[in-house]
Formats: sequence, structure tokens, C-alpha cells
Amino acid sequence: QVQLVESGGGLVQAGGSLRLSCVASGFGRTFSNYAMGWFRQAPGKEREAVTTIIWSDGRTAYTDSVKGRFTISRDNAKNLVYLQMNSLKPEDTAVYYCARKERIGAPFGSWGQGTQVTVSS
Repeated sequence: QVQLVESGGGLVQAGGSLRLSCVASGFGRTFSNYAMGWFRQAPGKEREAVTTIIWSDGRTAYTDSVKGRFTISRDNAKNLVYLQMNSLKPEDTAVYYCARKERIGAPFGSWGQGTQVTVSS
């Protein structure tokens, strides 16, 4: 059973930066993975996809509201995925979740417990 653990959340002023990390564990000799993603859920709102990265070639996709401010990256050797968040806005306040898509066509089936990001104005 793959486990994902996020870290790096916190309280930051508008315009500031945070870097979230997500480490995967609980797999066998190799981490079979198609894609990883970061999602977020603000109070009273539905969970939304923020960004995804294809594990094999690093192709990325971002929701429009974070383009140019957020960057997803990965460290294949350490089974880590990062989310660098710059120029944070109060509307970025949410619980951020790391998730894994095991193979193409599958849903994001493994999720972390989430880490709170709060941006003050």
C-alpha cells in the first residue's frame, strides 16, 4: 500500500513563498507511477486540481489560477514531489493534498493526509 506524506505547509503573508513536499513509501522495489498531482480544498469549496506531473518525462500541467506562480517538480530517485508556491495570495489558502495516479487512465487513487496552507492579507 503506497503511502503519501505531505509537509511544508504553514502560515505566510500575501506575496510570500512556501515549498510543499510529498514523499511516497510502502511500495516494493520500484515505485511504479504514472503521474503525481497536487490538489487543494478551501473551506466550503470543492477540491480542485492544482498541478500534475508525469513521472517518466516531467511534463506538467497547471490550473490557470496558479500558472506563473507555482511550480511542480519531482525527484525520481527519492520518490519525492515538490510544489514551489510563490507570490501567494489569500485565495490560495486551502488544505493541499498530494496524490498519485498509478497508470494512465486510472484515477488518482492514493492520497496524502493534507497540509494546511494559510495566506494572510
